[in-house]
Parts: sequence; C-alpha cells; structure tokens
Amino acid sequence: MIQFGLRLHDAEKLPVEQVLPLVRQKGFTCAHVALSKSFKELPCTPSALTPGYALYLRHLFEKNGIDIAVLGNYLNLAHPDADALHAIQEKYYAHIRFASLLGCGMVGTETGAPNAEYKFCPECRSDEALATFIRNFKPVVRCAEQYGVTIAIEPVVKHIVYDARRARTVLDEIGSPNLQILFDPVNLLNMENVDHREEVFAEAIELLGKDIAMIHFKDFLRKDAGGQLAATGAGQGGMEDYRTILRFAKQEKPYIFATLENTTPENAVECLNYLKKQYDEC
Repeated sequence: MIQFGLRLHDAEKLPVEQVLPLVRQKGFTCAHVALSKSFKELPCTPSALTPGYALYLRHLFEKNGIDIAVLGNYLNLAHPDADALHAIQEKYYAHIRFASLLGCGMVGTETGAPNAEYKFCPECRSDEALATFIRNFKPVVRCAEQYGVTIAIEPVVKHIVYDARRARTVLDEIGSPNLQILFDPVNLLNMENVDHREEVFAEAIELLGKDIAMIHFKDFLRKDAGGQLAATGAGQGGMEDYRTILRFAKQEKPYIFATLENTTPENAVECLNYLKKQYDEC
C-alpha cells in the first residue's frame, strides 16, 4: 500500500501542534515538510536547526502518527554567485544533519537554474549548466552519505534536470547510493509534451524506476496565457488517469511515501480519495 501524505504547507494555516491532528484525521500518514513554509513563525537558518528543535518535532509527529517523508530544501545549487552558493550549500548541510535527527530519511531538492533569480532560461538546458549543478551538488551528496540520509533530486521541466534522461545522467555521474529520485510526474510536463504524457511517464519509470524513493501527486490546468500549465490538486485538472504511476508503485515500491501537492484544506480529502480509488483499480 502506498503511504499517502500531505505537503504540510498546503494544510490549515495553524501552529504545527494544531495542524498535525487535522492532517491525521483526514487520513494522511506522512508529510512533506519545508521548514520555511510549514513553520513560518520559526527561524530556519542553519544555526536554528538544533538537536532540540529536531527532537521536539520528531516527538510531535510521532505522537500524531505522522512520518516526515521528506525535508524539502529547494534552493538553487547553480547560483552564479560564489558567496550565495556557499550559503546555499551550508543550508543543505544543516538540513541533512537535521533530517538525521528528525528520523526523516530524505532531503528533497530541485536542480536550479544558472541565474540568481532561479528562473527558466535557455541556458538551463545546456551541458554547462548541468556540469555546474553536478559540481556544486557533489559535496551535498557526500554530506548525505556521512549522515546516512538520502538526498533526492526532483526533475522539473523548467530546471536544469528537466527530464528523465538528464536525471539518469546525474545519478550515474555522481554514483552515490545516497542519491535517489523524488518523482513528480506532472513536473515533467509542459505544453509541448502534455498530450503525450503517458510516454513521458513510461520513460521516467524505465530510466529512473529503481532509484525512485518517493512520489508527488498533483494535477495540471492548461493556461492559455503564456502557454503554461498550472498545478492543482489531484483529480482537479486534466491529468485524469494516474494508474501508470500507481501501478508502478503497487508492483515495485511497497509502502512508498507519496505526498499530495497543491491541495487546499477544503479539497485534500477529495484528492486523496480520487487517488485511492484509482489505486484500488490497478
């Protein structure tokens, strides 16, 4: 059975002590935690991530029967400024150490863009940008190895690692057992490939399946302005059929963590039930 969870900053805007029981009551058993978004009232600088803070959260999540599936730290590891890059890497080291104390086995990241704004540009798809990301990412992976934590990259069509082949290159070049994939199928889609999404998903499963450590579920809406896709909760847009991914998880990834994204407190249960129904049909 998939262990379905919620991105915590999509839940009710309440203190963590109050929101966790609500998340559990809705049927979620794990959470995607991004400290800067989930606990906005608390600092999340590297110096704030102490063992005491980690253990407070660990006990609180355990009390409510919720696992921390992943600790998100989605910063730009291809930042062109050396000082900014150093500060970003330090945040990754702190998050990895914090995850090890939280009882959370994984830190998740996206793969950045070769500009300070972290915005898509044509250079994102260059070999130079990929080489920069890999070079800056390697010490983060080594830190994860030292703490016994998995670091997982999330391919996103607008970022440097924009498809499954590119992600496979990163995995193979770094060659670490602590480096895996956080698979978000919708993040691989844009207006150019959305109508061939089953092929995109099949390629990702073929190339990355053995290294997929977690799944994100969401949906997309087609936006005419700018030719973009907009994210929404599962079953709330044009995706409709999740069975390729759900079947893969059922057959090859027992008890994998899978968190829902872009839900609202009002539709989270509806989105969960939509996925569960398709899972049962696989």
